[in-house]
Amino acid sequence: MSSLYDVINRRRDTRREFTGAPVPDEVLERILLAAHAAPSVGMSQPWDFVLVRSPHTLRAFREHVAAERDVFASTLTGERAQTFSRITIEGICESGLGVVVGYDPTRGGPQVLGRHAIPDAGLYSVICAIQNLWLAATAEGLGVGWVSFYREDFLRDLVGMPSHVRPVAWLCVGPVADLPEVPDLERFGWRARTSLDSVLHQETYRAR
Repeated sequence: MSSLYDVINRRRDTRREFTGAPVPDEVLERILLAAHAAPSVGMSQPWDFVLVRSPHTLRAFREHVAAERDVFASTLTGERAQTFSRITIEGICESGLGVVVGYDPTRGGPQVLGRHAIPDAGLYSVICAIQNLWLAATAEGLGVGWVSFYREDFLRDLVGMPSHVRPVAWLCVGPVADLPEVPDLERFGWRARTSLDSVLHQETYRAR
């Protein structure tokens, strides 16, 4: 039991720590099987995984992400701008492997059990698969970095996803030199982790 909690607490969004070494095939299969074992609404399993290793594709995505990072940086001023300038979003080429996770809302047919009242339940299922992958990778000693500075249409076209499949995540995956004790965003002063008490409510929601 303690090992599960240890993995949860060691999980990090990694960037600068990637060594560039390849992920052994058997290890990659284990973490993908862990992702594929995630719970899904109506057993729809609405995820797809595109493995990207081509240096050309990695560079193209990195250039796109760098441009979007600059767009975000241009909206910041003062202390926020200074703090953000210290936070790296690299890892795309350094990891050597990108796992693009897609959401296919047509998976499972037009009547997915349990999704009729919550249309986003399928999307939540994909997030469960991503978390499974992330925890399995951590247990295997790998790092994972979730890249969020991208436009969905660009990434969809880059990896050839059909128009109805939504690219939910680009995950940089690979061996790392180490995992930081403190998450980067906390270490660089972007945000601090809140206490459980600050988000816990009893019976009904209470405004803070």
